[in-house]
Amino acid sequence: MKTSSFRPLVAAATALLSSLGCSGVEHTRPNVILFVVDDLGWVDMGVYGSPFYETPRIDRLASQGARFTQFYAASPVCSPTRASLMTGKDPARLNLTNWIGGEQRGRLLQAAYVRELRLEEFTIGEAFHEAGYATGFIGKWHLGSEPYYPEHQGFDVNIGGHAAGQPGSYFFPYENERLPWSNVPDLEDGEEGEYLTDRLTDEALSFIEANRNGPFFLVLSHYSVHTPLQSKADLEMKYENKAASMSETERPNFVMEGTTATTRTTQGHSVYAGMIESTDESVGRLMDKLYDLQISDNTIVVFVSDNGGLSTLAGRRTSMPTANVPLRAGKGWLYEGGIRVPLIVRWPGGGMHGRTIDQPAVTTDLYPTLLEMAGLNTNPQQHRDGVSLVPLLRGVGDFDRGPIFWHFPHYHGSGNVPSGAVRVGSYKLIEWLEDGRIELYDLDLDMSESTDLVTQMPEKAAGLLELLQEWRQSVDAGMPRPNPDWEEVGVAQPKNGSGQ
Repeated sequence: MKTSSFRPLVAAATALLSSLGCSGVEHTRPNVILFVVDDLGWVDMGVYGSPFYETPRIDRLASQGARFTQFYAASPVCSPTRASLMTGKDPARLNLTNWIGGEQRGRLLQAAYVRELRLEEFTIGEAFHEAGYATGFIGKWHLGSEPYYPEHQGFDVNIGGHAAGQPGSYFFPYENERLPWSNVPDLEDGEEGEYLTDRLTDEALSFIEANRNGPFFLVLSHYSVHTPLQSKADLEMKYENKAASMSETERPNFVMEGTTATTRTTQGHSVYAGMIESTDESVGRLMDKLYDLQISDNTIVVFVSDNGGLSTLAGRRTSMPTANVPLRAGKGWLYEGGIRVPLIVRWPGGGMHGRTIDQPAVTTDLYPTLLEMAGLNTNPQQHRDGVSLVPLLRGVGDFDRGPIFWHFPHYHGSGNVPSGAVRVGSYKLIEWLEDGRIELYDLDLDMSESTDLVTQMPEKAAGLLELLQEWRQSVDAGMPRPNPDWEEVGVAQPKNGSGQ
């Protein structure tokens, strides 16, 4: 494989930081790696209960740290969650509530939203950069076009991050003639047969090597396991053989989600499984590099997904690749399958080996958590919707996260319609914005959200609905409005392709 033309840029950025005095005492600070996977479902790893996918390296990472069982994405789709990860603010407060480019309409016209992460936001990249860290962003960005790229948001190095939410292809040259906007930049010097997940990992390892004397903050943001579904041939064949040995009861099965969509309830997609294994290999290679450089004991590693797995699609389509059972529905929905995601935190010296943390938390919490773990000053006015999870990670004191809110005033290719939700304690309320219908679930007793408690607990439901509506007003959340052409349209109408 050829050497990336961006690797000299990594080294140059490191040299510049050293020349500016970012050495010495700062190097005692921990390095931080944020490993983000796109569309990885809560049950898509062995350690989270997958019966089909093989993820020994991710499982090993969990055994070395803490695994959250009730961690939530800030949104059921990618761009809003990624914006909240960068800012510590809820997507509704940022007015970035949809995946950028996700234009659909139905009975309602979707709420207006901004299509970039505004430069006036003080990102987590800028926080680490100002503290003297070398900062790198590698992989999917999807938070606006130029001039809103990572290099303008606090990152010294940006490799592969641009406006698109999916790659043109997972194989070199990572392009699609029909969708030129999705062609992945910065990787033009690759070789035939090169696989994107491997290449981005190569770039991450080069960044780590160049900044081995630290401190560094690296975001490795894989395009995987987002569509297009493309795996290396040997891994696809491995899982085809595995799928062929499945019993009839284990084979793909589908159920209706309401009257609008279909959900896959069993895993077994060979291509998707291969993509997950390549992602697992990336985790292993990254950890091996830390051990080889003897910096693993001074490096925090956080592994997270941006939304639930793609298990649900509008209509009778059955091309979705994964299943989130026992959770309901998937990406694009505010049921648990769309927003409950994996989170693993490896914090050396924290005594967290193999710990399981069951308290709810959400994407916005990662900003203050990482700053506190690194010993940096936090600014509550910046990450105003986030709460540091350090007490949970240390296992000391009481921790009360408080309410978690979601606002998704949009239609999605999964069949979801505009909606909002709030979770307080074990209770979660969902409000459907087309008609004001509400649902109430006790997640401690019913994580599958199969028993609606609204009629049994009307006062609880009314209280949570009032809380949700007051919160929307407090953050000036954008709302959808009636579609004057609804009688003529009759169904949700995408303007540019399927939902991401």
